[in-house]
Amino acid sequence: MLDVRIDDVAVRLAYLHRTGRKPPLVCLHGFGSTKEDYADLALLPAFQDRALLFWDAPGCGGSEICDPEALTIPFLVKAASAVLDALGLEGFHISGHSMGGLTALLLAAELPGRVMSFLNIEGNIAPEDCFLSRQIMVHPSESPRAFAEGFAERVRTLPEYGAGAYAAALPAKVRDTSFEPIFTSMVDLSDNAPLMEMFAGLACPRCFIHGAQNTHLSYLGDLPAKGVEVIEIPQSGHFPMYSNPPALWAAMAGFLARHDPRP
Repeated sequence: MLDVRIDDVAVRLAYLHRTGRKPPLVCLHGFGSTKEDYADLALLPAFQDRALLFWDAPGCGGSEICDPEALTIPFLVKAASAVLDALGLEGFHISGHSMGGLTALLLAAELPGRVMSFLNIEGNIAPEDCFLSRQIMVHPSESPRAFAEGFAERVRTLPEYGAGAYAAALPAKVRDTSFEPIFTSMVDLSDNAPLMEMFAGLACPRCFIHGAQNTHLSYLGDLPAKGVEVIEIPQSGHFPMYSNPPALWAAMAGFLARHDPRP
C-alpha cells in the first residue's frame, strides 16, 4: 500500500510493481475495474524483463480515499503523478482504458518529457465516448447505491462483448460513492475540454485501441492523419481485457516493441 495526500485528501493506494530491464509500462484501469485487469501481463513472455506498474484508482478495488466527493479525473491525474514520483519512475510507457485512458491523456499532456508512448484503450477523447458515464445524468437515482445497482443492470443487458462479466463484478470493484463524482467529471471533460487536440498534440508515439464492435466511432478515420496508430481488437467491444485479452496483450506488446528505445 502507498499512502499519499492529494489536495489535503488522504489516499491509500493498492498497487502492483515489478522492476525490469525494459522501460516501465504503467497501466491505468477503467471505471469499475481494478489493477488485476493487467496482472496477467507479468506472466506473458512478451512482457518478461519489462518493469510493470498498476494500481487501483481511489475508490476502486483495494484503494481508499477519505473524501469520495473529491474524486474527479484531475484528482486521479494528481494521484497518478504522486505514485510515479513516489516510486521514482522518470520515463515510462503508459496505457489507459476508458476512464484510465482519459486520466493517462491528461497526465501525458502534463509530463511530456517522461511519457515514452501512450496506448489509449477506448479512452474518452470525444463526447460520444460517454455512453456509460453519461448515465449519471440520464438516470438520476435516489441514492448512490440505487444508481450503482441500476447501472450494473443496464450494462449487464448491453449487446456487447464483456459487458456481463464487467457488470457482475462492479459491486466488488468500485464503491457506490465513486460513481457520481467520477462520471460527472468524465462527462464534463469529454464535452468541454479539447481532448482530441490534446491527443493529437502529444509528441510521443500513440495508438488508439478499440473493440471491433466500436468501429462506428466517428473519429477513428481521422486518427491516422494525426499520427495515431489505430488497432482493432476482434471479438471485442469496450472491454477487450474481458472479451479478448490475448489479442489485446499481443497488440500492446507489438506497439511497445516498435517504440522501445533502441539499445
